[in-house]
Amino acid sequence: MIGSLSRRERVLIGASAVVVAVVAVWLFMIEPIREQNRVAEELVPARERVLASRNDLIARKPAITRELEQTTARIEQLSARLLAAAAPPVAASELQKIAKDTATASGMEVRSERILPPVERGEILEIPVEIAVSGEIRNLVQLLTQLEGARKLVVVQDVKVRVMNVTQPKDLLATVTLAGFIMPAKAKA
Repeated sequence: MIGSLSRRERVLIGASAVVVAVVAVWLFMIEPIREQNRVAEELVPARERVLASRNDLIARKPAITRELEQTTARIEQLSARLLAAAAPPVAASELQKIAKDTATASGMEVRSERILPPVERGEILEIPVEIAVSGEIRNLVQLLTQLEGARKLVVVQDVKVRVMNVTQPKDLLATVTLAGFIMPAKAKA
C-alpha cells in the first residue's frame, strides 16, 4: 500500500508520524518530568524550613540532654518524698505515723485519726488522713510548720479549729486533713 503512494504523500505521512512521535514524547515523557520538577520546586522552601528546624534541634542536643538529666534528677528527688508503700492502706498507715509523731513532737495530743478514701490525681494516688488534735495555738502552728517541712511530702488540705472551753480559750481542738502521695504499682511499670 505504501508503494502505491507518491513520494510527496510518503513524505507527508512520514512528517506526520514524526510530529505524532514528538507530541507523544512531549505529552508522556517531558511534561510529567516538568510537572515533577515544578512540584519539587514548590516544596523546596518547606523542606528548607524543616531542615533548618532539624539542624537547630541537633545543635541544641547538648542543652536538651542537660535539661532532660536535670528533669530526671528533679523527678527522682520528688519521688523520694512520696510515701514509700505502693498499697494505699500501708501508705495511709505511714502518713498516720508521720502525723502522730509530728503532733507529739509539737506538744499536741492526738484525739482521733481517720483514713479517708484515696483519690486518683493523674498518675499518682492521693492518700488523705484526718486527725483531730488538741493543744495550744502555738503548738498547732508548730505542728503545721513541721508537717510542711516533713521528710515526706505531706499536704495540709483542710484545718478546722474550735475552742475546747469557751470560758478558757487556751486549748484548741483542731481537725487537720492531711494528704500524702504514692505511685500506684501500674504507674511504676
